[in-house]
Amino acid sequence: MKSTWFSLYALLVAGVTAGGQALARSSTPGTDKSADSASAGSPQQLAEVIVTAEKRRERLGNVPMSITAATRDQLISQGIEGPADLEKIVPGFTYRLSQNGTPVYQIRGVGFYDEQVAVAPAVTIYVDQVPLPYGRMAEGASLDLERVEVLKGPQGTLFGENSTGGAVNYIAAKPTPSFSAGGDLTYGRFNEVDVDGFVSGPVTSGLTARLAITSETRDDWQVSRTRNDTTGERDFQAARLLLDWQPIDPLHVMFNVNGWQDHSDTQAGQARAYLPVSATPPQTPVTIQTASDLIHYPYLTGDSDRIADWNAGQSFRRDDRFYQFAARADYALAPNLQVVSISSYCDLQVNDPIDADATQYSALFVDQVGSIETFSQELRLEGKVARLDWMIGGNYEKDQTRETQYTTIDGSNSQAPTPSGTFIHFNGINLLNNEDIPNRSGFASLTYRLTDTLSLLGSGRYTSQDQDFNGCMADGGGPLGFRIAFPPGIPPGGCLTVLANGQSGLYRTSLDQNNVSWRGGISWKMTPDTLLYANVTKGFKSGSFGTLPAVSYLQFKPVSQESVVAYETGFKAALAQRRLELSGATFYYDYENKQIQGYILVPPFGNLPYLVNIPKSRVAGTEMDLTALPVQGLRWTLGATYLASKVLGTALVGSPYGATINAGGEAFPATPKWQVQNDLQYDFPLSGDWTGFVGASYSYRTGTVAAFGSETGPAGTAHLFDIRSYGLLGMRAGVEINDRYRIQVYGENLTNTQYWNNVTHIYDTVDRVTGFPITFGIRLSARF
Repeated sequence: MKSTWFSLYALLVAGVTAGGQALARSSTPGTDKSADSASAGSPQQLAEVIVTAEKRRERLGNVPMSITAATRDQLISQGIEGPADLEKIVPGFTYRLSQNGTPVYQIRGVGFYDEQVAVAPAVTIYVDQVPLPYGRMAEGASLDLERVEVLKGPQGTLFGENSTGGAVNYIAAKPTPSFSAGGDLTYGRFNEVDVDGFVSGPVTSGLTARLAITSETRDDWQVSRTRNDTTGERDFQAARLLLDWQPIDPLHVMFNVNGWQDHSDTQAGQARAYLPVSATPPQTPVTIQTASDLIHYPYLTGDSDRIADWNAGQSFRRDDRFYQFAARADYALAPNLQVVSISSYCDLQVNDPIDADATQYSALFVDQVGSIETFSQELRLEGKVARLDWMIGGNYEKDQTRETQYTTIDGSNSQAPTPSGTFIHFNGINLLNNEDIPNRSGFASLTYRLTDTLSLLGSGRYTSQDQDFNGCMADGGGPLGFRIAFPPGIPPGGCLTVLANGQSGLYRTSLDQNNVSWRGGISWKMTPDTLLYANVTKGFKSGSFGTLPAVSYLQFKPVSQESVVAYETGFKAALAQRRLELSGATFYYDYENKQIQGYILVPPFGNLPYLVNIPKSRVAGTEMDLTALPVQGLRWTLGATYLASKVLGTALVGSPYGATINAGGEAFPATPKWQVQNDLQYDFPLSGDWTGFVGASYSYRTGTVAAFGSETGPAGTAHLFDIRSYGLLGMRAGVEINDRYRIQVYGENLTNTQYWNNVTHIYDTVDRVTGFPITFGIRLSARF
């Protein structure tokens, strides 16, 4: 299979090689531009983008890996407001939202889905190389940017464990040597009001600063299926202070203090069908009534992004907040030798109310409360010697996570048998998951230029992690607690999980892991503007403990660490006097122990979501990226990705319908075969300093499914877990005055496409997580 993909790709590379050689014959030898001059560009040329993908400043066209980079202007004009929007511009990137609001990012089919607060994603996120190790921390990452870089494929050697899918590196706009300021004001549908601003400049000799803030508010956008009620308010604020200090010539220090708060409503699900998690017939008055209510609920059968449902009179307002202190120090020991230190402390607090059944009935309500504290320290030495660029360093990270899911339940599994053979109702349990995770690693990277055009590269990282876990299923503490079905002596709120000694209590265990990530490659600078490369990379993602109602400690079995060996070959070319940039890659991933959410039967609670390992699987694919200036003033970008994912051999997993199935031969859930991104913008002079512009963007992805075994259900349910194909159209138009003022009108999802990015089954209903409906508005911008 690998040879087939590489043979097909060789035909494409051969065509680019021929084109590049023709370009070389028509170009003046030795005209390679420096990074600084190349970045300037001109109205007739594409500007060269400078990136830090290998933790040093390089031209994007010189980096031998697949990267999508977008500047601040591109992000603003295309409405890219956060990590979730990156699938509009990044080939191979997908996003979906779990039922509990945890974001799930995926690149080329590699991602990690779970509903906990403390989910270490397979696509890691950084701001100026400072890690945000958990997905819920990244809400404020897109504030006041210079650019964003999305690195594809395993990035564990330089960016650490858990980067099996890739890494997203946000580059914040830096303090300026002279005073500058600016702001943006947006007003849109649902009474959306977004305000962004920054002020930057010198403070004193050797010290500059930049302060940026944002506030995003919006009224309710979701409408109840059963009554005159709405939800979906947006209430988010973030701020960042950067201090750039150079006390002496060889020392440069950057301080970063940032934080955000989110008091938005959690998104309500859209109930589509009744599917009880417990097969036991309802036996108590409460469970009988709930079953009747859910059976007769008016499940939506048509398409609507806005219709959902939730418990009446219940507040779904988040109380989430995050802050971070970070510092980077660069000290030049010699002209080509420097030491770099990056320190960070993060604190995340989450309190999210969730209507897990997505109906007006109180079948399952979850209050998800969690906290994460993270300290990380990286120290590295980097330099150049003749033809060799090298880097060596170490990293220490300590995470402390605490999470409790307070659940109120009246559905199919809220009943327990008694010794007399009758059933009693209990109305609440609490799920505890607490972890302490120290992580130690050492890494090195070498790039050796065999000739002026041919280079070899290699990098590696050794990681050791000790994951200490304690957790249990605890009684809900109320008068109808689950403890009444257990032996006496358990207090209200006490742990119910049965330990190895036969007693109930808090279960403690550990998961000790180590691995070696590595990367090797070769690159050939065939012409000053054409690069060919081939890489082999191995990356790991650490194991994890799930959160579930464990009656026995044996149910806390963790998923083991996964690994990906990625084979990739690609090219990058600038053609037609830099009016056309074309890049592409073909890749094949060998996947071992892929971590994924399946289902497990947990008596007496029924069929519940559970983390499992898929022993063997693979992903094969190809992608293309094009940027062109076809005519004066017109910029066109086009990206496309094809993925063929497959589970190899036998993989026994639980399906959402309750049966154990063999997922062998199935494609990965939430992994579209095709994705396409397209954007056009035309700038044209009006008069004097006035310039007009119009633009349009369109992103498309083919259909997929939300879970393995989605076609194995009872008659009439075969398509419940489908995620159908969809395309989203956006348009914009406006004027720019003197490169300082900008007025833009915009529209997103202008065709009002009815779409969803996830289907969940964590309780007695099957629910969709819908996308956002048509929106439009006006944005005013000023820079001084």
